[in-house]
Amino acid sequence: MALFSSSTRDLPQSTVVPRHLAVIMDGNGRWAKKRFLPRVAGHVKGVEALREVVRHCLGRGIRYLTVFAFSSENWRRPQDEVSLLMQLFVKALQQEVDSMNRNNVRLRIVGELSRFDPLLQSLVVEAEAKTATNTALDLTIAANYGGRWDIMQALNRLAVADPSRAGAWAEADLEPHLAMHFAPEPDLFIRTGGEERISNFLLWQLAYTEFYFTPTLWPDFDAAELDKAIASYQQRERRFGRTSEQLNGAGNA
Repeated sequence: MALFSSSTRDLPQSTVVPRHLAVIMDGNGRWAKKRFLPRVAGHVKGVEALREVVRHCLGRGIRYLTVFAFSSENWRRPQDEVSLLMQLFVKALQQEVDSMNRNNVRLRIVGELSRFDPLLQSLVVEAEAKTATNTALDLTIAANYGGRWDIMQALNRLAVADPSRAGAWAEADLEPHLAMHFAPEPDLFIRTGGEERISNFLLWQLAYTEFYFTPTLWPDFDAAELDKAIASYQQRERRFGRTSEQLNGAGNA
């Protein structure tokens, strides 16, 4: 059974501050290039930006933060950059988890983790276990993740769990097997860096999410930039298929 309501079956309650924020942290490499620095310097700065955004989410009462750190397509990047990214991931887990634990942040990593080396996999297991009882903020890092992969792995799990109903499955049957089954659908999706696409991120979950695109490069995305995104969200009319009149109680058409 799904833990949270579905925006295509139910009418989710809209909140002034988004309960779940999803972010594509784009622009690290371009930030470094503008400063004549190696691309990895931008990724290092990006970790610092994420740390600040986590702090601000805690302060604003955002309950879930999901960030796209490494897509299943990012393996196509130059091998030296991929290797440096993996090293940075290891270092971040080694250095940040204690701080997350002190601040009551629960860390989860979703994606096809079997492709990562054993050290990284073990650090993921340790970090998730160490923060498992924390309740202030669920920080989910999508690593070697793709939205199509997510749907297919969920379908395969459902086929094993409930083969007798093949051909008669419903959305609610699939949802518990999705990588993000433990979180509500995102209320607000942010992509930094000026690109305006979702790049195979949370394809199932973003069905009725509000989108916010900004040219700000991720290393420059700070608390003030996050507040701009939240202010934009607060101006949206979230109808979920209904009309404005229905929302305002003025009609049923």
